[in-house]
Amino acid sequence: MDRVSAPTYLIDPLVVDRQAHRRDEVDLLTADAVVASRGAVLARGGRLVAVPGAAVEQPALRAFLGSYEGRDVGLAVPADVEDARAALAAMKDGAEWVPLRAFIAQVESGPVGQAHRELATTAVALAAWHDSHGCCARCGAPTVAAQGGWVRHCEVDGRDHYPRTDPAIIVAVTDAEDRLLLGHAAHWSEGRYSHLAGYVEPGESFEQAVHREVAEEVGVEVADVTYVASQPWPFPASVMVGFRARATTTELSPDGIEITDARWVSRAEFDEEVHAQRIVPPPVGSIARSLLEDWLGGSAASGAADDVTDN
Repeated sequence: MDRVSAPTYLIDPLVVDRQAHRRDEVDLLTADAVVASRGAVLARGGRLVAVPGAAVEQPALRAFLGSYEGRDVGLAVPADVEDARAALAAMKDGAEWVPLRAFIAQVESGPVGQAHRELATTAVALAAWHDSHGCCARCGAPTVAAQGGWVRHCEVDGRDHYPRTDPAIIVAVTDAEDRLLLGHAAHWSEGRYSHLAGYVEPGESFEQAVHREVAEEVGVEVADVTYVASQPWPFPASVMVGFRARATTTELSPDGIEITDARWVSRAEFDEEVHAQRIVPPPVGSIARSLLEDWLGGSAASGAADDVTDN
C-alpha cells in the first residue's frame, strides 16, 4: 500500500512567516489581531476572525504572531473576558468563540486553513503560557511580557523566560498481519480509541519514548520505529511527534491505569466497529487521525466519530 507522504494539515512549512527579528518593532495596535481567551479563538465558518488590534482595549496580553499574506498578525487576549467576548462577537457578524480543539476539527483544507490553524494554535499556546508563568521561576518576582510576547522578563534578577513545549510521541503500531493497535485511555469517553501516546521523559530520545510507552501501556515490544510528522498540540503546551512501528510481540496487557482496553483491528474490523458505533476514532484535524487514515488508505467514517471533547 502507498503511504501518505505527509499529514493533510501540513502543506507549506512557512505559510506564516513568524519574523522573529521584528517582534520588538511591530505596532500591535494597527496590526490585525487574532483574539484568544481561555483556550478558545474568535472564529466564523472554520476561519479566524481578525479585529483591529486597537479594538481590544487594555488587554491582558498583546503578542506578535507573524506575517501572513503581507499583513502583520498579532494576538490580543482580553483582560475582562466576559465583556470583551460579547463586544467582539457583536462587532463581527456571525463570529463566535470556538474552543481550539473544535476549531482544528472544522478548519478548511488548503494553505488558508493551514495558516488559520497555525495562528490559532500559536495564539492559544502563547496565551496559556503567559497566564501560567506570571512570576519568575528563580526568584518569584512578577515578570512582564517582552520581545513581542515571546519572552517574560524578570525585572528583579534580569532573567528572560521563554515559552516551553513538552514533546510527546504518538505511534501507529501494526503487527505482521498489518492489524492496527488501538487503545482506550482511562479518562476518555466510552468507545474512544486511538494510537498509544505519551510524554518524552528527560534523558530519552523520541524513539526510546516510543519503545517505553508501548511496553508500559500494553506490554507490546516494537521495532522499526519510523518518524512520520509532528503537530503542535497546545493543550496546554505540547508538540505531538508521530511515528509508525512494527510490533514484535502481540499479546496485550493494558496497564489498567492509563490504558483500560487495547485491541488489534484489521481494516474491515475497524470499519465495522466504527459504523456500529463501538469505536470512536480520533477527531478530524489531529495527527492521530492522519496516522489512522494513512493506515486505512482513505478517510475514516465521519459524523459522531468526529466528537472532539476528549483529550
